[in-house]
Amino acid sequence: MEENRTDWNVTEPRIGLRSPDLLNSSSSVNLQGNFEIDLEDTNWILTSSFIIFTMQTGFGMLESGCVSIKNEANIMMKNLADISLGGLTYWIFGYGMSFGQGPYSNPVIGVGDFLIDPPVGDSLMGPVFASFLFQLSFATTATTIVSGAMAERCNFKAYCLFSFMNTIVYCVPAGWVWGSNGFLSRLGAVDIAGSGPVHLIGGSSAFASALMLGPRLGRYAKGTAPLPLGNPVNAVMGTFVLWWGWLAFNSGSTYGVSGAKWQYAARAAVMTMMGSFGGGCFGLIFTLVKNKGKADVMELINSVLGSLVSVTAGCFLYRAWESILIGLIGAAIACATAPLFDKLRVDDPVGASSVHGACGLWGVLAVGLFADNPIPMDTTNGRSGLFKGGGWYLLGVQALTGVCLIAWGVTVTMLLLWLIDCVLPIRMDPYEELLGADLTEHRIRHGQVGVSRAVSALRPYHRSSSIEDVGGIGVNTGHSLVVDKLYEAQLQKKKNRFSGLQIFKNKAFEEDEQPKSKIKNEGFLNRRNGDPENELHIAIDSMADELNGTAFKNREKISKVVPEELKGKKFKELSVTELESLGEMNANEDRFRHRLNEDNYNEDVKRANMTWID
Repeated sequence: MEENRTDWNVTEPRIGLRSPDLLNSSSSVNLQGNFEIDLEDTNWILTSSFIIFTMQTGFGMLESGCVSIKNEANIMMKNLADISLGGLTYWIFGYGMSFGQGPYSNPVIGVGDFLIDPPVGDSLMGPVFASFLFQLSFATTATTIVSGAMAERCNFKAYCLFSFMNTIVYCVPAGWVWGSNGFLSRLGAVDIAGSGPVHLIGGSSAFASALMLGPRLGRYAKGTAPLPLGNPVNAVMGTFVLWWGWLAFNSGSTYGVSGAKWQYAARAAVMTMMGSFGGGCFGLIFTLVKNKGKADVMELINSVLGSLVSVTAGCFLYRAWESILIGLIGAAIACATAPLFDKLRVDDPVGASSVHGACGLWGVLAVGLFADNPIPMDTTNGRSGLFKGGGWYLLGVQALTGVCLIAWGVTVTMLLLWLIDCVLPIRMDPYEELLGADLTEHRIRHGQVGVSRAVSALRPYHRSSSIEDVGGIGVNTGHSLVVDKLYEAQLQKKKNRFSGLQIFKNKAFEEDEQPKSKIKNEGFLNRRNGDPENELHIAIDSMADELNGTAFKNREKISKVVPEELKGKKFKELSVTELESLGEMNANEDRFRHRLNEDNYNEDVKRANMTWID
């Protein structure tokens, strides 16, 4: 198929094009004008692409930190699926639908350059691969944004199918804005690094996904207050990784450092940081005032990310104070829209709808207000924003861009989810949702996160040996087998004293001479390092046995561990200090003994005739 090469038939090289032999190339693959890159530009683009790819780590850590622990592995698996499946479909048809230059390409969709793979010896092989890799990193980022909004209630197999097809949601509007034939591009729409095609599309798709899936079970049973984070540290670390990747996201979008590009690459990096400073400062003040001196983790995270999304569309078109202002307004929008979506019962655990959707729209509009004309580059086609004396045209085009992208993102995502649901139920079964996707989808059992309690409560209604036989996470089953065999050998030894296995007494493993320590540590962390026969250890074992409903013979029962100086004294004889000490001991013991809700525990034991596992 002969392809149109009109973009390359120019009389003079454009800004940054420093390889004249490319103009007469007989390449089988055509590049657009904004992809005309030389050796130095290719190096810059490849390096930026590698850094942008690390944003997947940031999204994974952020999303896994926002969901409950029993779903954190599942959300990471979805991020892996986004890259693997979404990346494959972008190579098959996504890149061609955005930037294809075939004879059937039109202002709505590109046609051509599918399965892109220029042969060895093609003079454009390097530029083509560099451009494709850069756009691929954008495409997988847009897909990953959606996974957070569908967390904790989306069937994994159905999500994989959605991830495979979600490239369509991104690649078509990307061609409208960035493709040489795109109708928005021809009208003069400006979006340097993707506030619209990446974040607004991702946020709109996230909103539609959360709306169609419905809220998690019991999410709004006690109001709209956010649920506890599974791992706040992971969420914060993910934010830092995204922050780092955003620098390459924005400064790499100059498509090189040749000509005048290097100056604007530097400006883009600095303006990105300025915008995030504005958002971070707003977030700190906002959360401290709102929560009366207590800083909420997610409000600060969303403020920083919202500011980064907002400054992305015009990252090298602003002055420093303008970037700070744009970031500050973006942070305010993120903090204001998150509770609004909750009131609408749009359950978005990570806040993708507010951070990427609402702030992405603001970022698109901000170009129409604050943009400079980046001479000598033709990024804005010689236009400036409204506040820079450029008139209303650019703002009008940016507003039209926002409307088109939102309409496309919401409509196509809903249609895609509906079609997938006809093949595979996309909402998890309530039984699986209560147990957590890590257990039901990936056979990972976490400890102390309510999984075993859910198994006990659901047992009368649903029996699944494949679920209940799953071991705890991190448990070495080989070691467990050896331990079980040792217990069996001990029982056989008691029954048959001529058994071949020699069993030592406890002191057989002690050194002949142990160093004496002057410091007596009675903390729980020192439980197995001290004397296994002391009263504290026996008391703890007695409490654990009582909670587990287990009675052991030949074990001394100790109801309380009372210091020697308090023994024999009547309650009225105790001093104030001794009363405080005794009260603290009782409180600590009560907290340990009743660490489980006693009513729920008794109810489960009565109904399921079995104690909780953890």
